[in-house]
Amino acid sequence: MSSDPQPSPNPDTVPDEQPASPPPRRALLLAVIAIVVFAADVLTKSVVVATLEGHEPVRVLGGLVYLQLIRNPFAAFGMGVTGMTWVFAIVAFGVVVALIWFAKRLRSVGWAIGLGLILAGALGNLADRVFRAPGVLRGHVVDFVSLFAPNGDVWPVFNVADSAICVGGVLIVLLSLLGREYDGTVKRAKR
Repeated sequence: MSSDPQPSPNPDTVPDEQPASPPPRRALLLAVIAIVVFAADVLTKSVVVATLEGHEPVRVLGGLVYLQLIRNPFAAFGMGVTGMTWVFAIVAFGVVVALIWFAKRLRSVGWAIGLGLILAGALGNLADRVFRAPGVLRGHVVDFVSLFAPNGDVWPVFNVADSAICVGGVLIVLLSLLGREYDGTVKRAKR
């Protein structure tokens, strides 16, 4: 019989979820969310390009939303400098690789959802940068939702991928503020 004491668990963390739940389920959840949202992004962009090219903005919900085709060479929400599209593509590729690598460590459902949304958004806009005109790594992102007024006069024009990145980012920040870690533990507030 060994007299070595068992290491005591870290008093600042407690399990958030069943520690025995296999990580592939969290990675699978991340993958399913990423695939579904990526597909929604590709589908909506295809419909927008096919139906709104050369048309005036379509007013929806009494002017709360306007649908119009904008080809965006900038970063999210029109930020950035023209001619830097290849940089955005490389950054998006790096994010995709990092999230796929990180997925195997996930034990938290909330983190899997948030990171799945971010992955889908990064893939959606990366696909535009790679496959749309004017060329590989210089492609312009298809944006089509303008809030409160056409042409992004009140809020920048965006797409499903941009929305997924924002919602996923907010979820990750919220989980972090609540002390919920990607590995399924919850940090207790220091007393």
